[in-house]
Amino acid sequence: MADKKYNIILITTDQQRYDTIGDLAPDYMRMPHTQYLINQGISYTNAYSQCPLCVPARISIMNGKFPHTTGATTNCETTDVMGTRDTLPDLMRQAGYQTIAIGKMHFGPQRAKHGFDEMIIPDDYFREMQRSGSMIQPMRHGMGQNEIYPALSTVPEAMTMTSWISEKCVEYIRDRRDPSQPFFMWCSYSKPHPPFDPPEPYYSMYRNEDIAEPVFGDWSDDEHAPLAFKRLRQMWGYDKISPKIMKEAKAAYYGLLTQIDYNMGRIFSALQDFDMLKDTIILFTSDHGEYLGDHHTAAKFFLHQPSTHVPFILRLPPTLNDTLGGTKVDIPVTHADILPTLVKLAGGEVPKDVDGQDLLAVLEKKQEPRKYVEMVSEMGMLESIGLTDGKMKYIWYMEDQCEQLFDLEKDPMELKNVVHDPAYAAIKEELKQDLINSEHSKKLGHSKDGKLATIPPLNDGERHRRAHPWPGYHTEYCNIDVKH
Repeated sequence: MADKKYNIILITTDQQRYDTIGDLAPDYMRMPHTQYLINQGISYTNAYSQCPLCVPARISIMNGKFPHTTGATTNCETTDVMGTRDTLPDLMRQAGYQTIAIGKMHFGPQRAKHGFDEMIIPDDYFREMQRSGSMIQPMRHGMGQNEIYPALSTVPEAMTMTSWISEKCVEYIRDRRDPSQPFFMWCSYSKPHPPFDPPEPYYSMYRNEDIAEPVFGDWSDDEHAPLAFKRLRQMWGYDKISPKIMKEAKAAYYGLLTQIDYNMGRIFSALQDFDMLKDTIILFTSDHGEYLGDHHTAAKFFLHQPSTHVPFILRLPPTLNDTLGGTKVDIPVTHADILPTLVKLAGGEVPKDVDGQDLLAVLEKKQEPRKYVEMVSEMGMLESIGLTDGKMKYIWYMEDQCEQLFDLEKDPMELKNVVHDPAYAAIKEELKQDLINSEHSKKLGHSKDGKLATIPPLNDGERHRRAHPWPGYHTEYCNIDVKH
């Protein structure tokens, strides 16, 4: 990189599907600032969350390592994995940057800085709201943090966490940074993660639009669905949500995304006010996706496109590179690539033990792109593993030894499982063997002696599953960052 130090902003959303940006988004969605990033940036069209869960994704962002390497495949304590050395902010500090984290970090303990100079987290937001003396408070609508049913925000837009996070970012840019040093800021929005509770005007913005119905694969009904997949939707009742409610939920989800987009515009405006936008690198992504009723389920956890395929845009300022704006790249990328890419752009040293790749070095053909992104889900009895190159995807379910194979080029919505189609026998065997032979699979015990791992089945019936506690609730405990 040149000697010039560029400001660097990492913007993440929580639970945003890939098909909510660019050409794949519904044509009625208002996302001007995301589109600005697409127009000026490099869009990585095959970006995947290796473990579609909040904490594993964030650990990969912070240390540049796969969940398979760290063993972080659940919402674990981050101090057990990361520490403070050679994290993304620590490496930025070594390169001469001020560092600040604003928004949802999902670190455990929640005040663990992991190398940041400063952190402003949701706990601070809830404390401010409680001390404000206002009779209206956020999250007093009875909807919990994994609630798919939509609800109107209990506070006006200016008092929502999305607005608050943006305001703290603007304050830092305008008032609090040291102008003699470049800065690295992680702006981490907690939405569109449930509850789907946008304020007006976003709550009503898409309710009357022709919102697409959920899609269902030939494998996703109760007769053909993998046992783990069926277990989750029965435990949390996702298959009992009416089409009308699911449409409203999707409208609210889109509203939350538009609220984030407009608030990103406030940050870009602050940069523009100080003539810094032209000298700021911006990377935009999400930790994982959301099913939104597709395949009779919601939330994330599993390895299908709605859950694992995420936005990933790297905007280089024109003063650094004016030739890559608006380009699309289809190499497989993942969150572990963020650290080496941004640290190199900062002029820092990338640790030799990272799993991620410097994406610009790959683009310049100085590194070979990876062949696959390997994925894992280990939440309780929801265990599955898989891999994809963005064109084909193979998934193995450990409990019932169910296999899935999807031709993503012909079938991007994964409507047809072609694992038993003779025409795909060779590619299925190739992907399966690659997964068996993977050092990452062996390290986590997912392959042994030339076979993929299995686990004993849990003999729980539908009646038992539907007696499981509803995933909402916990509303009064939102002040705890790691619960959000």
